[in-house]
Amino acid sequence: MLCTTKLRSKPAALAFTIFSLSTGCAKHAATSASTAAPPPPAPRVATAEARAEVKLPPERPAGSCKSANGFPDAGCTPGEVDSKVKQSNIKTTICVSGYTETVRPPTSYTDALKLQQIREYGYSDTNPKHYEEDHFIPLELGGNPTDPNNLWPELGPSPNPKDKVEGKLKRLVCSGKMMLDDARQRIRSNWKTAVP
Repeated sequence: MLCTTKLRSKPAALAFTIFSLSTGCAKHAATSASTAAPPPPAPRVATAEARAEVKLPPERPAGSCKSANGFPDAGCTPGEVDSKVKQSNIKTTICVSGYTETVRPPTSYTDALKLQQIREYGYSDTNPKHYEEDHFIPLELGGNPTDPNNLWPELGPSPNPKDKVEGKLKRLVCSGKMMLDDARQRIRSNWKTAVP
């Protein structure tokens, strides 16, 4: 019977629904329309919020870290790398578009860490909106996403000049013009002069 026909395309299902409604097969129309092939699922990308909660480290004494000239305190924020990102796998990690979103920590963690580190750095301006919780070794160069030794409250808005340097270094690494470890060391040494 025509009222029980299963249709595979949306236009055909819509036409069948209209036909069914006009010929008295309305109770089958909804069933047939709902059995049409569903659209393909959207690709799943792990979001930061979907990852497990990360715990804050013990707080250092207030003012025990010092920032100077746009650089974090080398003792408090030396920069840490993600051990899963190596030169041998950059084509499947950092050089893949959207990679950083798959490893970025939850904002609930970075916001809380930012407040803690503002105290640790002894900033007189304690408004968190005036800081970016920056990955010293950037995620786009395989910096550790959650290690507090790689995160610090960088004064100023985002994006900022350091973000441009990070993007240029990533392009050099992904094009084979610079080794990953060299790019990371350039950030650690002096991000302001890191791009050759």
